[in-house]
Amino acid sequence: MNENTHTRLNPLHLAAAFASGCLLTLMVHFNGMLAHFGNALFSSWTAHGTGTVAALIYLAILYRKPKGDQPRKPKAPLWAYFGGVVGAAIVMLTSSAVNSPLALSGTIALGLGGQVIFSLLADLWGLFGMPKRRPDARDLCAVALILGGSALIILVGRAI
Repeated sequence: MNENTHTRLNPLHLAAAFASGCLLTLMVHFNGMLAHFGNALFSSWTAHGTGTVAALIYLAILYRKPKGDQPRKPKAPLWAYFGGVVGAAIVMLTSSAVNSPLALSGTIALGLGGQVIFSLLADLWGLFGMPKRRPDARDLCAVALILGGSALIILVGRAI
């Protein structure tokens, strides 16, 4: 990442981020249904198994051998390969949480809070090769609003 990453807000990036949030909610719901009729491990295996099959089909259709000399890409750091392990854990945890009194909205709301807090800590400490950045008052206000909204969804939503 470089310093120019944060200079301009692109509407396409905003739409992509919003769409990924919508797809994430669908994924959590589908995985929760699988866990309801099986268990969290079954849900995770099914999600990752179908993802593997889809990726293999995608690669089989779209892969073309590079022509000529292509510059070599640097190797990914070792920690980058742990995304699959983390993804499997996320599927199991959300599959369990969505089938609890938290339901789908509470699971997603608390998940968003966890994502924002971890992201701010990663920025603060410069984890994963990111430039260090101290959270400011707006960041802390956003965390407070997300956690407050999560509490409203969970506590008030259950009363209805």
